[in-house]
Amino acid sequence: MTTQLQAPSFTDPAPAPRLERAADALTAHGFTVEILDDATAARARIDDLIPGDASVFTGASETLRLSGIDEDINASGRYHTVKTRAQAMDRTADRREIWRLIASSDVIVGSVHAVTETGSLVIASASGSQLPGYAGAAARAIWIVGAQKVVPDLSTALRRVEEHCLPLESARAQAAYGQPSAINRLLILNAEPEPGRGIVLLLREAIGF
Repeated sequence: MTTQLQAPSFTDPAPAPRLERAADALTAHGFTVEILDDATAARARIDDLIPGDASVFTGASETLRLSGIDEDINASGRYHTVKTRAQAMDRTADRREIWRLIASSDVIVGSVHAVTETGSLVIASASGSQLPGYAGAAARAIWIVGAQKVVPDLSTALRRVEEHCLPLESARAQAAYGQPSAINRLLILNAEPEPGRGIVLLLREAIGF
């Protein structure tokens, strides 16, 4: 008799015990983790985590867009936003300077494509613009993560990226830019060696891809 293993859901919010396992593992690996009820709570918490005079870059993220956090940061006038400054620069002539600004911001805010119950964060990118800041170049990194992104282990995380996130992001990119997305660069964060730098706001609700 063959037992069929149930495929993991990549859309259902993980229950409380799994969220807590992920939070405990991330904490053991040096990340600062807060479990919050929803995106509204994360939106309010961001105000406390970003100094008013900070330079801030927001990585491309449906979580940030849907929660209103992207607009809060880039349109509020409270911060020195890298996107606002970059929009006034020549994307060809000033390309290296734009990338330097993105990588070395005081704070980078974004999301991840998966977080494992063993304490790793997984982020895929077509351009890679947000990855240097996430990896350590930014003084502080903040990730807002929906509960549906919690998976048991790294192999499942990579499946989530390829089978779930990529088709959705490709459809979005096709509509927005006229071309599909791709997993050109992949970042796996297994630990945060600098205390207090990497902050994960883990939500009890599902949001984003």
